[in-house]
Amino acid sequence: MKETRDFWLSCGHHLLDRGTDGGLMLTDEFLKTYLARPEMLPPPDACAAERALHGALLAQPRRPVEASQIAGLADADARENWELLIEWRDHLLAYPTLEAAYLAIVQHARKFPRIFLDQLVQVILRNILDDCDDVFVLRAAELLFRSQRLTSYAGSLVAADEEAIQGSGARPLSPLVAMLGISAGTEVDVLSEDNAAMYWERSDAFDMALDLTGGRRGLAALGEVVMRWVRHLLAIDVTIDAVTELRDVNLTWYVGLDADATRIGDALWNGSELDQAARGMIVGLYRLTFADDAELVEQARGAPTYLIAAMSIDKTLRLKPQNLITGLPVRHCSGALN
Repeated sequence: MKETRDFWLSCGHHLLDRGTDGGLMLTDEFLKTYLARPEMLPPPDACAAERALHGALLAQPRRPVEASQIAGLADADARENWELLIEWRDHLLAYPTLEAAYLAIVQHARKFPRIFLDQLVQVILRNILDDCDDVFVLRAAELLFRSQRLTSYAGSLVAADEEAIQGSGARPLSPLVAMLGISAGTEVDVLSEDNAAMYWERSDAFDMALDLTGGRRGLAALGEVVMRWVRHLLAIDVTIDAVTELRDVNLTWYVGLDADATRIGDALWNGSELDQAARGMIVGLYRLTFADDAELVEQARGAPTYLIAAMSIDKTLRLKPQNLITGLPVRHCSGALN
């Protein structure tokens, strides 16, 4: 029997149900995790109305909450937090699956706090990758919901989790730690075949770096993640291949996977030549091919779509998975999980 290993336990995936179509179905247990967040726990000096609201929702997480109940809270910060949480909860409750709720946010440009969106992307990815035992793919998937800081190290382009490496001022432990500006108490290992087994127990710490050098396993793994993301959310069969050279690429259609990549794609689209600095910002380039082009818009029919990932001037990589929903040249992006 094949051994199964768990990962990203903190995202709450185990508290959700899976529907017959493979989508994630909301549960009361999952909703209660929002009430356990530090900003939602009533402090000792909270008013009676805030404590009563929190207790009522712990007992019945789906119960309606009137605007007047929130307006009656004494603390202004508490009122703002509750307004955001109830709006988010009500949005999730309005759809049969979390995937459908995410698609609605993207397609209708709904505005929610970034932390909520990142958590939603993570739990959807956890569902998509439930059968995956390749830790390079799992680590690459983190790029879709966590910012990365990049550095050139020993001839490689290495991505480390930005939040995990915050802090500086102490004596660094290694050249890589020094280049990333990490405090001495932080341990960062670059994921490799030798330490791959460690990922399972460290997945919630986000403290393993990924080699994104062209032609190596990290970029290929990111392409695998993107392929699974598109297939799951849009029910479109695609293949994705990493491209190592930018020249001779005809951008009939392209999707920037982040803001910097979109600017680079726009420049190429308009016939501009990229200088060396702009080329150096490109982290990954992929060719996406549709298995069946029946859903393609006319101007992209029969031609590959290119996906671009790029870091910012300060060497931060912040991918926007929503761009794959809104940017691909397909007529219908409603997905199969609505």
